Amino acid sequence: MLPVAYQTPAAIVLLGGGLLACFAGYRLFKLVLGIYGFILGALMASTAVGSSETWWMIAAAIGGGLVGALILVAAYFIGVALIGAGLAALAVNLIWSHFGGEPHPVVVIVCAVLGALGALVLQRYVIIVGSAFGGAWTAIVGALAMRPQASTAAEEIWLAYPASLATHRSWIITGWIVLSIFGVIVQFSWTGRRKAAAKAKKKDNRSKED
Repeated sequence: MLPVAYQTPAAIVLLGGGLLACFAGYRLFKLVLGIYGFILGALMASTAVGSSETWWMIAAAIGGGLVGALILVAAYFIGVALIGAGLAALAVNLIWSHFGGEPHPVVVIVCAVLGALGALVLQRYVIIVGSAFGGAWTAIVGALAMRPQASTAAEEIWLAYPASLATHRSWIITGWIVLSIFGVIVQFSWTGRRKAAAKAKKKDNRSKED
């Protein structure tokens, strides 16, 4: 975790990046991959450094973030597969947690593999849904992290894991789902208009050629 002094700027980045992914994830997918690669890389690198070493932690977060961003942007198809695997794993955990249990690791792995394969086949749909839900959750995490009491609430670590959300915070899940669905609608309508415009332009060009 970053030092308290840097949590507000990090929260603003999470909020802005999350909203961008939620409403323009498909159109700006490579940029979104870069943002999430940076976030994941920074999180992993900063966690590996002791919290007392502030400057080392910041340097590790920046370095790890840049490496993570480069990896995901360069590996476009890997990024798509990871989104599918993540969505499948999240769905399995949410379903099992609804019945008060945890899925067997083998079930999660199998579903993640199937999700990754399905994502490669249905890229457009998976990118839109995955970026909308992932972006909405990231935006919520950023917004909640900007609260004055957030810096001292160590128990808020659950914010990184929506599948483990406590039942008394179900209003956050509701807000997440509503924002995610709105993002999906915006992205589908946006890409739908672009496809319709492209078809109309192509048809117009054919008519001119005839």
